[in-house]
Amino acid sequence: MGHWSRRQFVQGVGVAGLGLVAGCGRWPGQVATPPRVWRIGLLTPVSAPWAYIADFLGGLQDFGYVEGQNLAIEYRYADNQRERLGALAAELVGLPVDVIVTHTTAATEAAHRATAALPIVFMAISDPVGQGFVASLARPGTNATGTSDFGVALSGKRLEFLRGLVSGTAPVAVLRDVGNPSSDLEWAATEDAARGLGVELHPVEVRRANDLPGAFDTARGSQCDALLVLTSPLVNQNLPLIVSQAVTNRLPVMYFQRAQAVGGGLIAYGPRYSDLYRRTGYYVDRIIRGATPADLPVEQPTTFDFVINLKTAQALGLTIPQHVLLQATEVIQ
Repeated sequence: MGHWSRRQFVQGVGVAGLGLVAGCGRWPGQVATPPRVWRIGLLTPVSAPWAYIADFLGGLQDFGYVEGQNLAIEYRYADNQRERLGALAAELVGLPVDVIVTHTTAATEAAHRATAALPIVFMAISDPVGQGFVASLARPGTNATGTSDFGVALSGKRLEFLRGLVSGTAPVAVLRDVGNPSSDLEWAATEDAARGLGVELHPVEVRRANDLPGAFDTARGSQCDALLVLTSPLVNQNLPLIVSQAVTNRLPVMYFQRAQAVGGGLIAYGPRYSDLYRRTGYYVDRIIRGATPADLPVEQPTTFDFVINLKTAQALGLTIPQHVLLQATEVIQ
């Protein structure tokens, strides 16, 4: 074998170096290190399939996380049995996961009790400060952060819209899911708004789907001429029943999500929930990259939907005042 010159030796080393670059820095036969798979726990009191799952997954994909590739999601559905949330939260902590994502105040409360160490990202809950999950919106100071749906603050605005739709002196019934941890805060805010508007309220308390038909009987028996629904997953899970009861009792109902008016409800006012659920991806990405929830401000909605369903109004024999129609962001013909 002949001897190499110094020039040939340098060229040979250079070619070998290029080979290492082209092969991602591996010597021949060396196995590539697989990318890390991040593990997220999703905790929700509702049943699968969850209505906003596409928005949730889309928000993660916005930041490069794809389930089955670099992301594994541990789904925990309580199937509308909120008493199961504590055990399900403990399961996620025990796996463990890198981040727990919670849907609804009840799920956030369960996760909050289960861990003070694992990061928690909550989605669209009513009052994270009032519930004690964070110290403030600007600086959470705990292991939790996420988005708020402004639910407590918006209850008064919903009552104002409803009274503009159905004028009169009759009391307004308020459907309260007393099993929902945010119910007391929303009820107090609605009472404050009612005093300012001179509206009498009649609370109607429910805990489960079986209570809903009786709630409408109670509202009608109390001579109420309209019904305001406070935020609760119970409403979404039983929307067809509520819509049917509203028409049967000829009772105008104010809801809190666009989808509820699209699904047959008369009128709805609230944040664009799809945006809030999609925003979850931002928080998960920041935490994975090393940020702590304590330093990530809680975000509040900037876009709101005010939707009126004229088909339902016709079924109720109700004429929507022109000044109310002009305020709507969407009218369903």
